Amino acid sequence: MTAMPAPRHEPTTPDHPLTIGEYAELGETKSGYTELIEGSLLMSPSPAPNHNIASGELFVQVRQQLPADLRAILDVDVDLGLGPPSEPGFSRRPDLIVVSRDTVRRVASAGGLIRASEVLVVAEIVSPSSRRIDNVDKRGEYADAGIPWYWIVDIDEPISVVASYNTEEFGYRDHQQVTGTFITEEPFPITVDLDRLR
Repeated sequence: MTAMPAPRHEPTTPDHPLTIGEYAELGETKSGYTELIEGSLLMSPSPAPNHNIASGELFVQVRQQLPADLRAILDVDVDLGLGPPSEPGFSRRPDLIVVSRDTVRRVASAGGLIRASEVLVVAEIVSPSSRRIDNVDKRGEYADAGIPWYWIVDIDEPISVVASYNTEEFGYRDHQQVTGTFITEEPFPITVDLDRLR
């Protein structure tokens, strides 16, 4: 006799705006993934293959060059900390983040989400349906959350990256916009062959 597979968690539609704690308790969802915007769930479709290729290749290139105390992580929830824990929360799921190894250890031992205050770099791969969200909405949210560096990678030809740093007082300021090869010394020395992201 074959055992029935365990049912997968499917969140019910909440009847109130969620706090970040309530969102974290939802766990993984059955289809697509969610983000939390001022307490409301935002469902996103699965990315297209070219988006996944770009994100995977960016991860490989970044991971190989990181200092020993840093880690690159793909597709993980980040608590933006844009309000008190008892109020409707904000959580985004960037394509890639860079955090310290201590952050990874904290989440492994204590649980919870990675906090924006622990993120050094956040990167988004622009999709046709996310162009405005990545360039306007997330740019503002990540700046307000205090994330020091934001990389926006556009995989339309020619593949480009806009690397911005947070001035805190005025939000993100573009540091460089390049095609071909992205070379920077900040926040760590790295070279990314953008043409390999296709």
